[in-house]
Amino acid sequence: MRFPSVAEAAGRTLGEEELAALARVVESGMLSGVWGGEVPALEAAMARLHGVAHAVACSSGTAAIHLAVAGLGLDPGDEVITSPISDFGSVAPILACNAVPVFADVDPVTGNLDPAAVAAAIGPRTRAILAVHLFGAAAPVAALRALADEHGLALVEDCAQAWLTRTGEDRLAGTTGVAGCFSLQQWKHITCGDGGLVITDDAALARRLRLFADKGWPRETGRHHVSFGLNYRMTELQAAVAGAQLTKLPGVLAARRRLAARLVDALAGLPGLTVPRDVERHAWWLFPLVLDPGGPDNREFAAGLTEAGVPARAGYLNEGLHCAPAVTTAPVYGSSRYPLTSPPADRVPRYGPGTCPVAEELIDRTLVVVDWNERYTDEHVDVIARAVTDLAGRSR
Repeated sequence: MRFPSVAEAAGRTLGEEELAALARVVESGMLSGVWGGEVPALEAAMARLHGVAHAVACSSGTAAIHLAVAGLGLDPGDEVITSPISDFGSVAPILACNAVPVFADVDPVTGNLDPAAVAAAIGPRTRAILAVHLFGAAAPVAALRALADEHGLALVEDCAQAWLTRTGEDRLAGTTGVAGCFSLQQWKHITCGDGGLVITDDAALARRLRLFADKGWPRETGRHHVSFGLNYRMTELQAAVAGAQLTKLPGVLAARRRLAARLVDALAGLPGLTVPRDVERHAWWLFPLVLDPGGPDNREFAAGLTEAGVPARAGYLNEGLHCAPAVTTAPVYGSSRYPLTSPPADRVPRYGPGTCPVAEELIDRTLVVVDWNERYTDEHVDVIARAVTDLAGRSR
């Protein structure tokens, strides 16, 4: 059986609405988001959806995180605590702000930040916590927000994989911290190819985000530049497609959740593995399976699923971000390791194997992720369930 993929039309919700939106923009002659109406309309719709005062559109999910981190006003050498299991887009913006990423270990089942590990990682140079809602499961943002408030830190949420995820407190992902960052990249729940959005209730922060995304240029006051910034602007073409996609988001999540509930029920009680249980709060970007320690190797398990026709892979990453050459050995600026040097850091950060053992166990031994898609059918889910059940039975 062939599984639809987000890399093709059969696995996307792109259709007549997006074509009409693109035609509308092209016919208008205005493709720039600076003077067009599509970007403001998308921002307003995003803010309404999340019940916040401001949304700022930009060119990618990585750009969204860069806007949020830059908006905090970090000094060189300041530290931001984040997860070792994420896309590098969670870490690159920290380095780009001349700050130091500090990796805290994760929960052995969800892969999300462990608040106890975050608390242990807080030091005198810590300025923020960047929480990642991994695979669509809510990070423990209430506990992280309490830690942030106790220590005078900012909490930023990476919601790239977590559209309409709900936290344990029944808040939408992105609304607990000072800012929530979203991605519209090809592989996300909704897409315009590449694009990002940041939501916040902080008006002053929203202004800083807008300035940073547009070269520090307050357009309402003329051609001058009041602060450092880059060009992270979203185009009208991106915004038009994203706006059409945003209207389809509730249906995308409803379908993913219904299908996930079917697989969760089919795997209930199966020994040797753990799956998420809180179906209606999860966004199901991927479907994670966590194998029991000492059980089958995740690479063998993923290979067995692939052989059965199921799109699956082991570990999600080749190595945790705390072990990636980009932070362990590679130059950052020119030939230097700045800002991972002392100074500006108060100490040279320690990365590499052994620093986040739970994350390493997940990646190397226990985590398998199955691609997930709203265009799956019940039959697709049943194929996955049979393959997982068969492999789990063989490993006993």
